[in-house]
Amino acid sequence: MVNNMYYLNCFFIYSFIGFIYENIIEFVRGKKPGSGMLYGPFTPIYGIGALLILVISKFIFNILNLNKVLEVIIIVLSLTIILTVLEWIGGILIEKIFHVTFWNYSNFKFHIGKYVALEVSFIWALGSLLVIYVLQPLIDKFIFSIPSYITYILIIIFTIDLVVTFSSKKVHK
Repeated sequence: MVNNMYYLNCFFIYSFIGFIYENIIEFVRGKKPGSGMLYGPFTPIYGIGALLILVISKFIFNILNLNKVLEVIIIVLSLTIILTVLEWIGGILIEKIFHVTFWNYSNFKFHIGKYVALEVSFIWALGSLLVIYVLQPLIDKFIFSIPSYITYILIIIFTIDLVVTFSSKKVHK
């Protein structure tokens, strides 16, 4: 049974995976790792993006009843648009709230402003398929065994991290 704890745990898992992913990219680029605006090992935009992927794909699988090829096409197109909009909104909010720019795609060939590039949107499309068909089936094998007290501890840690970050108006990029 999927419940709120399931989605909270998915949020934390994918926020952590996003944190690791961003730090690996920074390391490969020769920059100091330290992804994210929070003190802890969370990059929330990845957690939010993953939740959108899970909810929208579930809707498409359960409600629309399409053949597999059409299902994948609709998932890729809809999630590419939604995740690109999420990235755009996230970039604007981070800049407005914290007065920093975490990413800038102005030097990409197919950029639309500084927070959106079609090349990156393509990566989000591939990432959506990776989440739906590879990562989530693996995560579903153990996520239901996570005790609820662990989820509550993560909520407390994450909330404290948010409060400290927002009250200090300092981000950690």
